[in-house]
Amino acid sequence: MSIERIVVVGAGTMGNGIAHVAALHGKAVTLVDVDPTALERALAAIDRNLDRQVNKGVIEGSRKAETLGRIGTSTDLPVAAGAADLIIEAAPELADLKYTIFETIDRTAPPGAILASNTSSISITEIAARTKRPQQVIGMHFMNPVPVMQLVEVIRGLATSDETTQAVVQLAEGLGKTPVEVNDSPGFVSNRVLLPMINEAMFAFMEGVAEPEAIDTVMKLGMNHPMGPLTLADLIGLDTCLSILEVLHRELGDDRYRPCPLLRKYVAAGWLGRKAGRGFYVYE
Repeated sequence: MSIERIVVVGAGTMGNGIAHVAALHGKAVTLVDVDPTALERALAAIDRNLDRQVNKGVIEGSRKAETLGRIGTSTDLPVAAGAADLIIEAAPELADLKYTIFETIDRTAPPGAILASNTSSISITEIAARTKRPQQVIGMHFMNPVPVMQLVEVIRGLATSDETTQAVVQLAEGLGKTPVEVNDSPGFVSNRVLLPMINEAMFAFMEGVAEPEAIDTVMKLGMNHPMGPLTLADLIGLDTCLSILEVLHRELGDDRYRPCPLLRKYVAAGWLGRKAGRGFYVYE
């Protein structure tokens, strides 16, 4: 199956990153969001990130205009979905929201279209059950920041077909990514391993073991991590970290995934990390 027309649902950090990479590699992209202002911010972010790639010599200057020319925007999801080969949902990590999106795109997308979710923890099988084409539903979990990170977790739901999986693997490779196929399980591989580490770092801070800078320095210099777990949590978004941990805790039924109470407090206060200007660190 040839995938040339991609619709990305959600114009946040992940959505604009996916649109950026897809358009950079020659795909026609429609970025969809209910908020026109979010679409404007997304295009501005893509413009800045393309400039960064040009300045670093990652791409030639002429590719910036070509890439931006391949990206359209829309606030009308049913209309946008009607002309797609692949729809990638990149909405916030809320199960009911994702279910609603998939019910909508299943009704309006062409019969042969693949429906993918960028979810970082929610069951692909449960998402697929909201559609009449579960064999064409799959997970495409990109890493943040999408233009930089190489991994795409390709998650097969219970009914996902070999043909769908092969098409998505080939697409990910064509986007310059390294696809890794995993089965449907809470948190998949990446977040099932990563979030308990981040959560434990939060407990260490809450219990007075060390300050955030010390915790992060130990993990960077002692474990050779490119950034510490609390810096990474701020980058991911503390609300997203909490949502993932809640899924792990609920679905796996193990208290080792219980979200740190300090994380809940920070999210309740609106201290969501970089995007809010404050999390475990304060950002200008």
